[in-house]
Amino acid sequence: MADGGKFVYGFSEGSGGMNDLLGGKGAGLAEMCRLGLPVPPGFTLTTEACRAYTGVGELPAGLMESVTEHLRDLEEATGKRLGDSADPLLVSVRSGAAVSMPGMMDTVLNLGLNDATVVGLARRTGDERFAYDSYRRFIQMFGDIVLKVPRERFEEALEAAKEKHGVEEDSQLDAADLRELVGVYKGIAEAVAERPFPEDPGGQLELAIRAVFDSWDNDRAVAYRREFGIPGDLGTAVTVQAMVFGNMGETSATGVAFTRDPATGEQGIFGEFLLNAQGEDVVAGIRTPRPLEEMMDAMPRAFSELLGTMRKLEREYRDVQDVEFTVERDELYVLQTRSGKRTAAAALKIAREM
Repeated sequence: MADGGKFVYGFSEGSGGMNDLLGGKGAGLAEMCRLGLPVPPGFTLTTEACRAYTGVGELPAGLMESVTEHLRDLEEATGKRLGDSADPLLVSVRSGAAVSMPGMMDTVLNLGLNDATVVGLARRTGDERFAYDSYRRFIQMFGDIVLKVPRERFEEALEAAKEKHGVEEDSQLDAADLRELVGVYKGIAEAVAERPFPEDPGGQLELAIRAVFDSWDNDRAVAYRREFGIPGDLGTAVTVQAMVFGNMGETSATGVAFTRDPATGEQGIFGEFLLNAQGEDVVAGIRTPRPLEEMMDAMPRAFSELLGTMRKLEREYRDVQDVEFTVERDELYVLQTRSGKRTAAAALKIAREM
């Protein structure tokens, strides 16, 4: 067992060579920390913890105590506390296997929101619409992944709200509309799960960790592993990371960038971004992203920092990188990097140039 039963590693304790233990995502974040890139702080529960859990369906002894210790470090680093109604810390809980299995396992964003912390978030950011938008997203993801509420139930409620208020886009719903929608979402979650929506952030975190470990064996992941010959006993790591927000108005954004064109291997600016959006908006195809070069005009400072970061990553990894980023009020944060998928011709050109 790694380090005498150590199941949780802060980003600063890991490195890029620890894929098997920290998963691709956790190892990548640790490596970016080591390189001094702007990574939101966090920690990773190891694949060993997942394997120990999967065997018996119980979290290994001492795991949640270790999570609590690392959570305190995270609270110190951010100056925010999980569950603090004045200035709440919100976290993402993400899966990350040693072998890339994109989109096969589960993620929960905005964890830590409840009826009290959403008011604190609105007050701290001066943006009530943003706070309730984050809350309804959290209830939908947590409801879907943890409480097993069919996603379409939430989507139908969202469509009904847009119709009721006579708007086309989610982004046109105002704070009052979203507050009302939060009530509807909670009602849906409670009816299907036959229990109240959990208000305690510590309880939310433990339930989300269990759900992400469970997602290693969901039907999608099992079928994917069978298709690509990936062993079923590797397990997934779980990364818990301070949330940064791309949906805090027009100085915020989220996007993906490639350090080269994955089709040809040419260097250049490739990727897309969305202003005032969260990561799942890009992936879900709800809104049409803009080409990355337009970011130069929309947010020049963050764009120039992104270019510098991409150069550094490509130098370090000697391979084309696929980078996920968020800009929160003009501050760039890098959430993930991995070697990008590319065509055979592009692979050859990249290998030659590297």
